[in-house]
Amino acid sequence: MSELWWTNADTTEKRKGEAKAMSKLTVGMKRRIKRRLSGERPTIWVGKNGVSEDLLKEIEKQLKKKEMVKVKILRSALSENEARQIALKVSEQTDASLVEVRGHTFMLYKRHRK
Repeated sequence: MSELWWTNADTTEKRKGEAKAMSKLTVGMKRRIKRRLSGERPTIWVGKNGVSEDLLKEIEKQLKKKEMVKVKILRSALSENEARQIALKVSEQTDASLVEVRGHTFMLYKRHRK
């Protein structure tokens, strides 16, 4: 029984970084963003080169323009990382909130600064 508890504690430690990336949004905001982007096609694809500087610049450019971006990760980019790890890395580097990771697709949100 105690072994199970330690396993859960380990997974909780791993998810602290995820909680930081996703904590900026309320449940209502997440729901609104998911509803808005659910019918949209991804505007950015992560390919075999992974997350490059040019890709990050393009994501930031689209976030400035639309506040929301849908990103698709191709299988060739998933050789060493999971989709959630790539999504967390991108959200940290672009200073955006990670809304959701579903399969190989994730959504980012960054509020416009006035």
